[in-house]
Amino acid sequence: LNAAPGRAPRQQVRFLPAPAGSGAVELVAARVPVLADHPRVRGPRFRKLKIGAGHRLDVKASGVFVLGIGHGNKLLTDLYNCHLTKVYTVGGLFGKATDDFSDTGNLVEKTTFDHITREKLERILAVIQGTNQKALLMYSNIDMKTQEAYELAVKGLIRPMGKSPPIITAIRCLQFAVPEFQLEIHCLHETQQYLRKVVHEIGLELKSSAVCTQVRRIRDGVFTLDDALPRTQWNLQSIQEAIRNCQLKVETELERTL
Repeated sequence: LNAAPGRAPRQQVRFLPAPAGSGAVELVAARVPVLADHPRVRGPRFRKLKIGAGHRLDVKASGVFVLGIGHGNKLLTDLYNCHLTKVYTVGGLFGKATDDFSDTGNLVEKTTFDHITREKLERILAVIQGTNQKALLMYSNIDMKTQEAYELAVKGLIRPMGKSPPIITAIRCLQFAVPEFQLEIHCLHETQQYLRKVVHEIGLELKSSAVCTQVRRIRDGVFTLDDALPRTQWNLQSIQEAIRNCQLKVETELERTL
């Protein structure tokens, strides 16, 4: 950032000596740079940069991870107060259970899974979604018989505006090829470990067991994978462009929600 071209030094008027006729010296007005603006006098333009992290990702998860730079730290707090939905793709594997619900944990048991069908899985997912919808309404503290509730429902803004347990607002099966399966989960106030536990509990409900093979966040509020910068683009130009591209959508969402 300090290597990027900075603003030109300020100019000031100085009276400098100049030779005149007959060996005399006279003072002539001239515009010269202000020495205090010279990089060797001023030093680095940026000595520290405040960077804040949005919703965390643990070491076994991947996907969209939002950072705030400078003024963006305040915007991160405002977005956090909007309680926006996050979306994950979660991979699972039937037939075994581990102590941390992931496929890399210590093996606890092995089970059969030949009896599991996609229809049975989707019935369990429907039950999970129905149960969580009731929790969503309860923690949103809104009277569902009011005009306010109707308007929020139309805008898709019914959500808990305070602390609540993890809530799944939508869950569906993307891929099913026993013993492997993949889910898409829309949720609020979750952790990645909570999602792994959901996979474990799905296995138990299907009279089997399951471990989580992948947790990938594909959306965090207004940010999607299209907004994310891969490691090869972690440079000043790409970061500045990403900030400009995301600024409008952040301001629009804050205006709509808060």
